[in-house]
Amino acid sequence: MPDTRPDPDALLAQLRNDEARALRGKLRIYFGASAGVGKTWAMLSAAQRERPAGRDVLIGVVETHGRSETAALLAGLDTLPMRELDYRGRTLAEFDLDAALARKPAVLLVDELAHTNAPGSRHAKRWQDVQELLAAGIEVWSALNVQHLESLNGTVGAITGVRVHETVPDTVLDEADEVVLVDVTPDELTARLAAGKVYLPQQAERAAQNFFRKGNLIALREIALRRTAEHVEDDVRGWRVEQSGAAGRNGKDGNGGALQAWNTSGAILACVGPHEGAAQTVRTAARLAGQLNVRWHAAYVETPRLQRLAAEERDRILAVLKLAEELGAATAVLTGSDVAEQLSEQARRLNCATLVMGRSETASGWRRWLPAAAVPLPRALAQRAPALDIMEVGRVDSARRLGRTPFNIPRADNDDHENAPIHWPGYAWATATSVALTLACTPLAGVLELANIVMLFLLGVVGVAMRFGRGPSALAALLNVAAFDYFFVPPQLSFAVSDVQYVLTFAIMLGVGLLVGQLTAGLRFAAGISTSRERRARSLFELTRELSAALESTQVVTLGAAAVQGHFGGHALVLVTDPADQLVLPKEPPEGFDAQVADWAFRHGQPAGLATATLAAQPWHYVPLQAPMRVRGVLALSPAQPRWLLIPEQAQQLETLARQIAIALERVHYVEVAQQAVVEMESERLRNALLGAISHDVRTPLTALIALAESLQTLPPEEHGNAARAIVAQAHELHALVNNLLDMARLESGIAGGAVNLRRDWQSVEEVVGSSIRAARTSLGGAVVQTALDAELPLVEFDAVLIERVLVNLLENATKYGAPPIVVGARAEPGTLVLTVRDHGPGLPAALLGREQKLFDKFTRGESESATPGVGLGLAICRAVVSAHGGEITAANALGGGAEFTVTLPRREPPEPAEAQL
Repeated sequence: MPDTRPDPDALLAQLRNDEARALRGKLRIYFGASAGVGKTWAMLSAAQRERPAGRDVLIGVVETHGRSETAALLAGLDTLPMRELDYRGRTLAEFDLDAALARKPAVLLVDELAHTNAPGSRHAKRWQDVQELLAAGIEVWSALNVQHLESLNGTVGAITGVRVHETVPDTVLDEADEVVLVDVTPDELTARLAAGKVYLPQQAERAAQNFFRKGNLIALREIALRRTAEHVEDDVRGWRVEQSGAAGRNGKDGNGGALQAWNTSGAILACVGPHEGAAQTVRTAARLAGQLNVRWHAAYVETPRLQRLAAEERDRILAVLKLAEELGAATAVLTGSDVAEQLSEQARRLNCATLVMGRSETASGWRRWLPAAAVPLPRALAQRAPALDIMEVGRVDSARRLGRTPFNIPRADNDDHENAPIHWPGYAWATATSVALTLACTPLAGVLELANIVMLFLLGVVGVAMRFGRGPSALAALLNVAAFDYFFVPPQLSFAVSDVQYVLTFAIMLGVGLLVGQLTAGLRFAAGISTSRERRARSLFELTRELSAALESTQVVTLGAAAVQGHFGGHALVLVTDPADQLVLPKEPPEGFDAQVADWAFRHGQPAGLATATLAAQPWHYVPLQAPMRVRGVLALSPAQPRWLLIPEQAQQLETLARQIAIALERVHYVEVAQQAVVEMESERLRNALLGAISHDVRTPLTALIALAESLQTLPPEEHGNAARAIVAQAHELHALVNNLLDMARLESGIAGGAVNLRRDWQSVEEVVGSSIRAARTSLGGAVVQTALDAELPLVEFDAVLIERVLVNLLENATKYGAPPIVVGARAEPGTLVLTVRDHGPGLPAALLGREQKLFDKFTRGESESATPGVGLGLAICRAVVSAHGGEITAANALGGGAEFTVTLPRREPPEPAEAQL
């Protein structure tokens, strides 16, 4: 019979997804081909329809652009006041995010999703404000034009000739819960523009001549329709995935029909190059991945030549990688001298089926004869990966240019690969080496063959290449060839060559020198990259090893901050939470540290500050310490080189370090929770045992005392004596019980770290045994007690009162659970004194055989249910006293019947009589 049970993994994933959706607000986007199609009008009309239903609808920000029909729809709707910001002498009105979060309406209207916020706002873009609103559980309605989608920026620019600077990542539209397409025909939109229903007359005239041409409107309408259809397709696919998760293991739906699988192509790898069109390559790859519903990656290959790029070009590459991350790609920086090899290997590693790359420029002039131009990159890739689909992206000059990174700090680490300045001393050393070799070989010209002199010159080139790199080694090769020709090849002191074969010698000598320099430079490049990777791996390994031994959160904080600061330089802080779930801020915050930004990163679980899209002007970078269960704190970093945070490998390293710190904090937290739980469980167990034990033994004598006291009123005078004696007996029993409880509490406090005050003195064992028997006479009743003491027992140093208490408890225990006669013994052995108390009763209970030490636990009795009074503290007090003296107490069944308790106390030889008197 086929298994029709639901897949538990799919059900759990669906439950997690449903839970996350329930906490997050819904996003509705009114989507159109261009301005003027009626997105805002449609959004406000829907808001007016929600009013009769009683929903709390609030207008956060709406742009009417002077349209009377749109402004009329604002009537009756609550509007959130705008926030005023001073910027360069002007007052700007911006959407008030904090007021919206405090108001928390059911539906909030936020127009112009692609709007750029004024400097000083929490987020750089309005769509980021919307993301925070959604995370707070607020339903948001917004409007968006197709030209503002980041992946379509270049395509729209090429069609319209207008460069759009305000864009929104495609993921915002993809993750929207509802997309409402607002569409009109191009002719109708042109008529609306001419009637002044889109822009003011002067603006409308200019727009009709540029952006609002009919051909542009047709193309934009097609793109908008296709993009909306893709979102609808995603909704259908998501619904089918949910149905697949709810289906049985045999792949059947609820009606027994088979659920068809969705066939998707492999992943996409986008190649980020140093040219201007890299951003368009990334946008095209994002669009293609969205259409095919596949994951995609972006990779930049850094070669020794690209390592020497100017800082401005390197910033542009980092900006392109940042754009790829915003569009949903996983980025990586690869290193190697062969770009085709690195890309093909990355494609195989990531299981990518399609490689998207920019169209390479055609080499012209003398460049076409360079080796790099001999085999174009697409052909090299095709040779190395024949099964890989390669797609070239055309260049688009009308796409918006990515802004440079805000960091302009020079660095010298291999991770950032900043172009190094020319080291003129290396060239000086190359010249000096050539001169020195020439002077050294001149006296040897008549002794050595010219071939051997060539070897010496080549050896000098190798030495210069190993020490100073490619450039100085090339200069050394040229100088050595010239020196060899001028000073050693006949005719000497002339560059003329008598034998044509020497030309070949010169060529080989120069080629070998240049080749050695190139290989050495490549080795130095690879060594630098390996050193950088080894440093990252070592820092992560050392942090993991040290955190594994941390037992307190303060240790984790110290180790984590030291590891991050050691890797990134600058300053690092690890902020943890207090019992009230509030960040514990440093008493003296360092310069530039902002506690509010740190708290925002903690509350929202998102990075903020430097190199992020939230409060990017901050000099510190704040990373939430996201553990598997919850956010455990914030890692604040002010790196020595801020540009490191834009390098994918360094950003991943920081995330990994933060993750390790968060996991360590969570581990320490749960260790503390487990210890507290153990303490509470033990306290609860002792409390229950104590209550259960004394509920009978304390209540029984109290009840008897009350009854006897009441009987005194009715008993005749001659019976008062018997009643008084009974009252005294019951009072003694209750007094003994209370003494046991108090003694146990005092001894336990001493064992736990307090001071057990032992009054040690040299005592006579015979006297202590005798006093113990006399003290226990009331409890013994008429039981016979015998003694078996060795003759001439030595004096032993111990606390007589406490040891007497031990013997009394053992005698009372023998009376309660054993049978007479009771035998008390004592003998001296080398280094110890052995005391025994034996009865002739039934012996130890069978349930305790093999684990006799259980008898000495608190509130443990030989029989759990017994009419014999007692709470099970006597033997526990005995063990505590004996342990305080450094001895041992055991219990066992004696030969011939009965139970025997043995106390072993350490002893030393007694002092001389004179010393004993002192």
